[in-house]
Amino acid sequence: MLSIGTLSRKTGTKVQTIRYYEQIGLLPAPGRTEGGQRRYMVADLDRLAFVRHARQLGFSLDAIRELLELSDHPNQSCAEADSIAQRQLKQVEQKLKRLQALKKELKRMIAECSGDRVAECRVLEVLRDHSECLTDHDEIGA
Repeated sequence: MLSIGTLSRKTGTKVQTIRYYEQIGLLPAPGRTEGGQRRYMVADLDRLAFVRHARQLGFSLDAIRELLELSDHPNQSCAEADSIAQRQLKQVEQKLKRLQALKKELKRMIAECSGDRVAECRVLEVLRDHSECLTDHDEIGA
């Protein structure tokens, strides 16, 4: 049996995050001591490590929920898990494209700046020019 602090340390997950994962059903409600302290099993440690790794790979909580559901049925086809991973890969590739466009624009802005006076600063000029502004869809987080 593990305390929430031990679970936190072993997985590198904050205690608040562990509680949140319990609240939203990614982790089962743990057993409790007579004093009301949470007690976790090794299976909970494994499940939390799975969730944490999936989050590091950028999977959404909904996708992780789907993957956990699939992992609870080891004898069925993994085609759905492959599909979920393919969706994630596509999202990562789209983000990379947006980041490459952002990098190109920043390099151009910097290269066009003479470095003289603020009044003639190309970086500030470009940032003030709303006609060159990226759309919300083009922004990094979109």
